[in-house]
Amino acid sequence: MTKKISLKQINKLAIPALIAGIAEPILSITDTAIVGNIDVNATESLAAVGIVGTFISMLIWVLGQTRSAISSIVSQYVGANKIDKINDLPAQAILIITSLSILIIAFTYPFTNSIFKLYNASNLILEYSSNYYKIRVFGFPFTLFSIAVFGTFRGLQNTYYPMIIAIIGALLNIVLDLVLVFGIDGFIPAFNIEGAAYASLIAQFVMAAFSAYYLLKKTSISLKPTFPFNKEIKTFILIILNLFVRTLALNATLYFATRFATGYGPEYIAAYTIAINLWFFGAFFIDGYASAGNILSGKLLGSKDYKTLITLSNSLIKYGIIIGVLLAMVSGVFYYPLGLLFSQDPAVLNLFYNTFWIMLAIQPICALAFIFDGMFKGLGKVSYLRNVLLFSTFVIFIPLLFGLNYLGYGFNSIFIAFALWMVARGIPLIIKFRKMYLPRTQNH
Repeated sequence: MTKKISLKQINKLAIPALIAGIAEPILSITDTAIVGNIDVNATESLAAVGIVGTFISMLIWVLGQTRSAISSIVSQYVGANKIDKINDLPAQAILIITSLSILIIAFTYPFTNSIFKLYNASNLILEYSSNYYKIRVFGFPFTLFSIAVFGTFRGLQNTYYPMIIAIIGALLNIVLDLVLVFGIDGFIPAFNIEGAAYASLIAQFVMAAFSAYYLLKKTSISLKPTFPFNKEIKTFILIILNLFVRTLALNATLYFATRFATGYGPEYIAAYTIAINLWFFGAFFIDGYASAGNILSGKLLGSKDYKTLITLSNSLIKYGIIIGVLLAMVSGVFYYPLGLLFSQDPAVLNLFYNTFWIMLAIQPICALAFIFDGMFKGLGKVSYLRNVLLFSTFVIFIPLLFGLNYLGYGFNSIFIAFALWMVARGIPLIIKFRKMYLPRTQNH
């Protein structure tokens, strides 16, 4: 008998996950909004935040796949009622991923100028990018630690504690941004762009501390690594490797988009920074429902309840379209105030207003793509996710970007290519999912 998946059940997981999910873009958006309004070299500072934000997002997305890998494995064991078999897996996964993050700091820190020159940064923008990165990168291990803990909670069908941790981190970051960027007369000097980096670093450390506290206090899972490795560590690493390749493709998209925007000039990269951070916010907003799909699909697969799995997908398609339309409508209503929130430069605002509508128009498609992306991660079907991203990036996005730019579309080339990239990501996932699991409903 097919179980009914109600909106209430989905929202119980989705809404806390949604709030937790927007913490990272809120950190970036806060930096963007505040830095874009400082008194000294605001446009160059905003451009630097955008460039460094793209690079750090790449690092987080590459290694932050820990969350999906842990969540997928844990949720399937929850569905099969065998959770005691993997109690040692999260600590082992955290050890692996934080060790890698420390190596990345060691290898990138001495070469910051060379890295950001690859993004077309030069002169003051290059100097600001390097200074901002050399502070913020030390938050990388803390962020990955929190992400791994969030994945563990998600696998356990709990998104409440990650939400609490994310709220604490986001609020702390906003307060620290205001204090450290602008300073307090007579008490704290204005650190400008470096203040935004320190604010993010402190917030990430605090989030990691609360993540450790809640995991130890509210679950039976230990943070002390034990050996030998759990047998599922091979599955974990395989998922990570597939998602690693996939994320490289994702970041190739962001790299070329950022490089083109920077090449057009400081006003263009500043406008692109505003648009892409708002798009990230929408993506992480939708990710709440993608997380619900991730969590529930893994559990349903573990219990072999394929009929309910199909019911879940149908419900999420409907909710995804509604959310995408609502996001586009709300952003449309506040279209001009959103720009003014981030910059007062008329040239930057004009570029932003002339392009952001493209990102709004594809919100429903984005919602479906992100939701099924989450479901495939929960099901552990990451090789297909990898192949779809490789196709949409190297066959659709990059050729379109170069081609449209050659034809004279200029700055709009980036956003048109983004739109068709999302279409190429979303549609194949829906088709493949139904081909895989509809036949199985006949046998159960």
